[in-house]
Amino acid sequence: MSLIDVDPRYPVGRFVAPAAISPNDRMGAITTLAELPELLRNAVDGLNFAQLGTPYREGGWTVKQVVHHVADSHMNALIRAKLSLTEDWPTVKPYDEAAWALLHDVTAPVEWSLELIESLHARWVMLLQSLDDQQWKRGCNHPESGPLTVELLTLLYAWHSRHHVAHITHLRSRENW
Repeated sequence: MSLIDVDPRYPVGRFVAPAAISPNDRMGAITTLAELPELLRNAVDGLNFAQLGTPYREGGWTVKQVVHHVADSHMNALIRAKLSLTEDWPTVKPYDEAAWALLHDVTAPVEWSLELIESLHARWVMLLQSLDDQQWKRGCNHPESGPLTVELLTLLYAWHSRHHVAHITHLRSRENW
């Protein structure tokens, strides 16, 4: 598939929940979450101020907003996983990610979010690697998405990791950066 054929909104395709999730699926997702900090750092490496301020697609977020969004989103995901593991199917609060992407802290250096993501993912991976089969099946209720098990949440955020890294890497390829 060429860059021309890639949907800039979903460069790795849309998330599709599998009918059944195997231990190998979970391990693959954990690996993806473990690799995200380095992949994201590499994706933005060497970009200048103007490039970081470039939207990955027309009408889309800037590279800087994408990096900060990943930090915000993955903080929420880890909290949802921990709530799922410690409460009986709690209802989690959604948030307006588009509004968050417009808050003043989006002007912070991307390095701040990259460092946060490194630490966050180290803890998240450590937690996920410790789970037994029963814990993987625990979950939460999301008012917009419905019930989410810890294993489905893990696969979703592995996809989310690939999705946003691809936004940046496809922009770089398209712009020859």
